[in-house]
Amino acid sequence: MAAHPVIGWIRRILIGCFILFAVPLVLTLFYRWVPVPVSTFMLRHWITEGKTYRYEWVSADEISKWPGKAVVASEDQRFYEHWGLDLQAIDKALDERKRGRRARGASTISQQVIKNLYLWPGQSWFRKGLEAVYTVWMELVLPKDRILLIYLNIAEFGYGVYGVEAAAQRYFDRSAAKLTRSQAALMAVALPNPKRMRLNRPGPYMRGRQAWVLGQMY
Repeated sequence: MAAHPVIGWIRRILIGCFILFAVPLVLTLFYRWVPVPVSTFMLRHWITEGKTYRYEWVSADEISKWPGKAVVASEDQRFYEHWGLDLQAIDKALDERKRGRRARGASTISQQVIKNLYLWPGQSWFRKGLEAVYTVWMELVLPKDRILLIYLNIAEFGYGVYGVEAAAQRYFDRSAAKLTRSQAALMAVALPNPKRMRLNRPGPYMRGRQAWVLGQMY
C-alpha cells in the first residue's frame, strides 16, 4: 500500500531539517580536532566555474603570528570578547542605516566561518537565521583560537585561492609561516571582497587600508 501523501511530506521535512541542522552541527564539533576538507564556497567555485581551486590546510604552528592578528584587527576587533554575534556592532550598523549612512558589515569572524563552511552568498532572513544558529553552536563547542585557525584556512583571498597557505604561496612565493606583518595586513584587506581587492595588484585604497590595519595590530 502506498504511503499517504502527508507522510511523504513529513518525511521530506524531517530529512530537510536533519540536513539543515544535524549535519552542520555534528561537523562543527568534528572540526575541533580534524582539518576542514572542503567548504561550500570551494564547492560552489568548482561547480559553477568548472575549475579547480587552491587550498591547503595548515596547523597553527605553520602560520606566522601576523595573519591572525591582522584579520582580527581588520575584520573583528572584539572577536575574543563576543560570543559569535557582536550585538554592539549590529546596533551600530542599524543606527547608521537609519541615518542613511552606508554601514560597514557587522558580521563577526565566527559568522564568516559559518557562511564559508556551510552556507551561500546572500542576505535573506532564512540564511541569516541559519547563520546565527550555527554560529552560536560553534562558539559553544570550539575554542576561539580554533575558530580563527579555521577562518585563516578557508577564507577566500583571491579567485580560487582559499586559505592563508595557498595565498602566501600564490601572492608572496613563501609559506604562511614566513608571512611578514605587512604582508599579513595586506591579505586581511582583501578579505571583504577578494575578487576586487587583488593582492597581486594592490591599489591606493588597499595600501591605505593596509596602513590602517598595521596601526590597529598589537
